[in-house]
Amino acid sequence: MSKSRMTPKSIRTRQRILDAALRLFIEKGYEKATMRQIAVQADLAPGSIYHHFPTKEHIVQSFYDVIHEEHAQACVTILLSESKLEHRLRAILRKKIQLAEPFKKVSGVLFRVASDPKNPLSPFSTQSSPTRDKSLALFRELVSGSSAKLPEDVRVILADYLWLYQMGIILYWIHDTSENSQKTFRLIDRSVKLIQSLVEYSSLPLIAPFRKKFTKLMLEFLPGRGTG
Repeated sequence: MSKSRMTPKSIRTRQRILDAALRLFIEKGYEKATMRQIAVQADLAPGSIYHHFPTKEHIVQSFYDVIHEEHAQACVTILLSESKLEHRLRAILRKKIQLAEPFKKVSGVLFRVASDPKNPLSPFSTQSSPTRDKSLALFRELVSGSSAKLPEDVRVILADYLWLYQMGIILYWIHDTSENSQKTFRLIDRSVKLIQSLVEYSSLPLIAPFRKKFTKLMLEFLPGRGTG
């Protein structure tokens, strides 16, 4: 059932299930938490949970989607108010971490599962493609709406690799034990400056031959775009 067709009661019930599942994933781990336990934690009859989520995987995919939608909404103002690539990228990444911070413990639990490339919860899996595609669309908007003057071969790959860069930032954040994840925010600020510099250098005529070889290589090995 699409979100637009859900009743308010159904939406509230799904949220209870999601909240209960996240608590149990932290307490027991993803693999050991069962659908029955999640239903009980959500104060539902065990069988009724399947009317909302067929499997634990569907619960986690819903969690991914909720986080993305909240981030996408928060980025609307950023994309309208900022034009420089560096400023757009920094603000979007910082907002991603700020919104994810309350879910840091469960993110660590889910990462241990999602790091398996064969697991449906992997961000590169077919099952994760709806949320992944929406996130990639956000980065394409980030690039296309910026004031950056990009060579076409750079424009083709930049958004996809900025999305991968975000995945690296999230991985660092999961393992960041600094207070309020301050090291992650410093990493974002410093690395975004380097990316801006590389983007600016990419237009220099003297490096065009190297750039074209580099972007061709990067395009070949881009996940989902390679030659196999």
